[in-house]
Amino acid sequence: MPNSSSNLLIREGRPAEILLVEDNRGDAQLASMAFRDAKIANHLTVAATGEEALDLLRDPSRRPPDLVLLDLNLPKISGRDVLVAIKEDARLMHVPVIVLSASESEEDIARSYDLHATAYIIKPLTLEKFRDVVSTIEQFFFFLAVLPDASYAAASSNAAWFDASDR
Repeated sequence: MPNSSSNLLIREGRPAEILLVEDNRGDAQLASMAFRDAKIANHLTVAATGEEALDLLRDPSRRPPDLVLLDLNLPKISGRDVLVAIKEDARLMHVPVIVLSASESEEDIARSYDLHATAYIIKPLTLEKFRDVVSTIEQFFFFLAVLPDASYAAASSNAAWFDASDR
């Protein structure tokens, strides 16, 4: 049974690498403040556009992030298109992606899950509520959930788990 030593970040003794894809400076600042107060050491990188996010994610010199927080409504390349690109990329497909959006639209929520978002969270509007969300994300993804090592995830994604004609 997995325990805290199963948590990759704890085993590696490194901060969590988190990519926030958010074009609204105020929301990005709220998230940055909330993650500064987090219990787990983390390095938050902010991308203001979908294009910038994909450049960071596809950079072979960078380790894939441990978690992506993704706004849907972005300039240039939409959050939906970023989500599709992540889930179609063998190196990135195992990275948890939480859609963090102001939209409460059932269509946006369902479509995000259809595109394999890990979770969908309505953006909190205050720092206090943002801290609560960050605490919950942190507790689940970095203390309870056991995620595969990025190198294992990339290698295993090359295995044929299903017949492509089943799509």
